[in-house]
Amino acid sequence: MNAEVFVLGAAAVFGIGLYGLLIAGHLMRKLLALNLMVSAVFLLLLLASEPIAGTIAGQPDPLPQALILTGIVIAVSTTAFALALMVRYFARTGQSALDPDSADDD
Repeated sequence: MNAEVFVLGAAAVFGIGLYGLLIAGHLMRKLLALNLMVSAVFLLLLLASEPIAGTIAGQPDPLPQALILTGIVIAVSTTAFALALMVRYFARTGQSALDPDSADDD
């Protein structure tokens, strides 16, 4: 497959995540949309790991792969921290949206 297909796919996933981040009123949906956007960025970083010229058998560049692994660890830890903050917010206020009028009813 061409790299353009992956770039378009990453752009579409990022756009869906951005739409969800802007529209959703529920904090969990906002967090899921943010994680979707981060996944699109990881896909773009993976596309940057083209084989290094002059190496045997076209070995891929390990720097973008290391950045993706580091990003995954950071994304998991910030998601866990955000979930802990959401639980604390719900325990304190009794609601799961920042603005109670904008909470999704479904």
